[in-house]
Amino acid sequence: MSCAHARSVRRRAPDFGRRRPAPASPGGRAVTAAPPRLRVVRFTPMGLTDRLSDALGVYVAAMGYPRAAIRQRAPLWREHTHRPGWRGVGALDERDTLVGLGYGYVGARGQWWHEEVRRGLLSTDPRGLHWLADYFELTELHVLPRAQGGGLGEHLLRTLLEGCDRGSVLLSTPELDPANPARAWRLYRRLGFVDVLREHRFVGDPRPFAVLGRALPLPAPSGGPGSADSG
Repeated sequence: MSCAHARSVRRRAPDFGRRRPAPASPGGRAVTAAPPRLRVVRFTPMGLTDRLSDALGVYVAAMGYPRAAIRQRAPLWREHTHRPGWRGVGALDERDTLVGLGYGYVGARGQWWHEEVRRGLLSTDPRGLHWLADYFELTELHVLPRAQGGGLGEHLLRTLLEGCDRGSVLLSTPELDPANPARAWRLYRRLGFVDVLREHRFVGDPRPFAVLGRALPLPAPSGGPGSADSG
């Protein structure tokens, strides 16, 4: 992923729902570098809900889901914005079109995902329960297919986790296809995510999932701004 021609965004990222490009701010600190003509900004909860249709459009396109999933997922995404520790990021192109996003919150007892992972660990390897003590749940991270391959996924993930005060980050992703590993798997492995739970079936979904985790903070990019190659 090359950042050599990255554009900066202003120190205080715009409310994501307002659809206006961030003005230039000479001397300001960028939220993150991004591939050419893209800028990565921070969500506010209201910003996400104001632009929820766009965000869910990225989600279904990236995951290959039918458009009907937008209506099904919208209430859940709105509810997530009210959870403790919620934070989100998005990527905008030169036309202010949303092309990528990520969000998550502090995991805790009583949350569906937490209890599902706990159930899986109790039935396979209870030693892994320590992962659930102090973690940030990476709930969603998606990039439109046309914007993939240039490192945007890593930029979104690094920006999302910057300053997170939890001891670790956990996520779930469809189980690995060794013959055709998804970009997400290459990204997470490159950043040091390890197996927490494999071949897990969440209630209501017949597909196998892997739960991955790593300690926070993330390490600095090992090779500098041009080192990443996918995302």
